[in-house]
Amino acid sequence: MRPRTVRLFLMLSLFFCSFSAAIAQTAATPSVADQLKTIQNQVVAAQSSADNAWMLVSTALVLLMTGPGLALFYGGLVRKKNILATMMQSFAMMAIITVLWALLTYSLAFGSGSAFIGGLHNLFLHGVGLAPDPAYAATIPLQTFMVYQLMFAIITPALITGAFAERMKFSAMALFLTLWAIFVYSPMAHMVWGKGGLLNASLGGRFPCLDFAGGTVVHVTSGVSALVCALYLGKRVGYPREAMPPHSVVLSVIGACMLWVGWFGFNAGSALSSGTLATSAFVNTHFAAAAAAISWAAAEWIRAGKPSALGAISGSVAGLVAITPAAGFVQPMSAIIIGLIAGIFCYFMVVKVKSWFGYDDSLDAFGVHGAGGTLGAILTGVFATSAINPIFKNAAGATLPSGVVDGNWHQLLNQFVGVAIAWGISIVGTLILLKIVDMVVGLRVTTEQEIEGLDVTQHGEEGYDFAS
Repeated sequence: MRPRTVRLFLMLSLFFCSFSAAIAQTAATPSVADQLKTIQNQVVAAQSSADNAWMLVSTALVLLMTGPGLALFYGGLVRKKNILATMMQSFAMMAIITVLWALLTYSLAFGSGSAFIGGLHNLFLHGVGLAPDPAYAATIPLQTFMVYQLMFAIITPALITGAFAERMKFSAMALFLTLWAIFVYSPMAHMVWGKGGLLNASLGGRFPCLDFAGGTVVHVTSGVSALVCALYLGKRVGYPREAMPPHSVVLSVIGACMLWVGWFGFNAGSALSSGTLATSAFVNTHFAAAAAAISWAAAEWIRAGKPSALGAISGSVAGLVAITPAAGFVQPMSAIIIGLIAGIFCYFMVVKVKSWFGYDDSLDAFGVHGAGGTLGAILTGVFATSAINPIFKNAAGATLPSGVVDGNWHQLLNQFVGVAIAWGISIVGTLILLKIVDMVVGLRVTTEQEIEGLDVTQHGEEGYDFAS
């Protein structure tokens, strides 16, 4: 074959190969619509991944609030002979409520049911899988939502233990708070946050009560129930004749700081996503806690001549409690106002009201959580604004005003209805359950056991061994 013929043949072969490759590449190239769909799917997946990561971190932060946060905070406030018994109560809730949640109470709180209580469709976590439930959170697995809400269910009954610290049997505590989680917490959580709940603001409840992270569900129920417990059990031996100062304010300061940090998961996590609403709740939480710490310490400074560390940390917790229902609905300056009011109000409840009526709320669970939660729920109706969270919309989809600052005075009525229901179910439910437990196992330790201390008499161990 001639050289010219060979070159021509090679050139034609190369041309046909290149032409075939170009055709194949053109055929393999997706259309613009397909490319846009792929990008959209990637964006959705990235958003879901980010939201899920934030929610898992928030879940851990809320668990941190109970143990070690609340355990140290409460443990430092009791006498040293009761520190382990007090901390054990918080730890016990981490175990007992977790198993109970999986078996029953998640279904009662968040399963489809009536306006007052969920159904039994999710018993044993049936149907609680890895796919999202758009009614609750469209971008995270339902199991993530479930375990996040579990942490709220754990800390709420643990808060009540502050009212009967140093005098209730461990067996009675475990039985009472198990029943309380079923018959008080579950229906309240369903009414405020569950599908079809009477007070659910985002899912069209009859009386839409704004409660972003648990002002009524967590703090009003636990605080009011704590007061009922304190009144039912009576005072500690020697109270108020004998001084019963905290045995370690240092532990309580550490616990309060952990509560403050964990509260970011509590409030900002309640946005159920990692977007701007979480940022708003995070900022409001921090500002309210700082403002309340200042106002409580200032009130104490004026009245007693000195600001105490115990007063400052109590004020910060009061601010955290009060901002909880409002965290995702208000502006930062409103959060500061709520914190300032909460610090002074809760200080007044603890120092004045408690002494006027003479009840022995050992660690001021009612004065901080019951009073602060009630105040915060009402102030949410005042300061909530659609500029932060446009939760109310009309049939056409237009945003409606949220609170009084937007011109919606009717929201105050809804807030009062929510608070009244929380108070009512807490008082009635707690009284009935205390009576049942008292008849079954008895509530109080004996006088001798109380004098010796609950660490030894209830658990056979001591928090401090000074002999070794």
